[in-house]
Amino acid sequence: MVGKADALEQAMSDELDRRVVTPFACNIGADRGEGGSDRRPFLMGDDPRLPAMPARPTLIDFYKYRFAPAQHVLQSARLAMNNGSDEKVIMACLLHDISVMSLIRTDHGYWCAQMVRPYVSEEIAWAIEKHQALRFFPDASLGYEYPEAYIRYFGADYKPEPYIRAEYERARKHKWYLTSRLITINDLYSFEPDVFVEVEEFTDVIGRNFRQPKEGLGFDGSPTAHMWRSIIWPNNFL
Repeated sequence: MVGKADALEQAMSDELDRRVVTPFACNIGADRGEGGSDRRPFLMGDDPRLPAMPARPTLIDFYKYRFAPAQHVLQSARLAMNNGSDEKVIMACLLHDISVMSLIRTDHGYWCAQMVRPYVSEEIAWAIEKHQALRFFPDASLGYEYPEAYIRYFGADYKPEPYIRAEYERARKHKWYLTSRLITINDLYSFEPDVFVEVEEFTDVIGRNFRQPKEGLGFDGSPTAHMWRSIIWPNNFL
């Protein structure tokens, strides 16, 4: 059911963006096999169907050329900004679903947190990771209700997997709970099809809260550089 929830969020985001920018990573296509009659070389390197990335790509470059138009996370970040949230919350909202848009949907909170952990504060990474679980649990004190869409799609008696509930229980007692909860609050109301937000609106926030490697994302030797390279070259055969 968690996978279905992620799929629902992806469907909503796809509908908002209205165009496919890049395929999911590691999808080399089902129409070719090593033993078939097609003897053309398999793709390695730049995919001509995708915009070329700069040699030393920045986070903003990824929004423009791989995540774009990414209206869900951009609207989420703007909503957090308009609500007077701290920059750490705005940054977390800006990043919280980037793996959904370009790498993988399932358990996307964990994947996304892993992607960005070398470049943001531990609080931001933690908040992104835990929003995966918090979105399934209401908090009346902060005005967060269980999404009605989940009731329609999964049924009124749906219960999250035990690991999700355990994550929620741990997060609820954590000193950074509010930071993660604010992601879910700004996440829930940030699907507006008639609103368009540019990533440049957050240039200063990114500059103060994201450690951009001088070598470029994907080429700095960090523990997650390979994830960023997989987004740059999502269809490499190997």
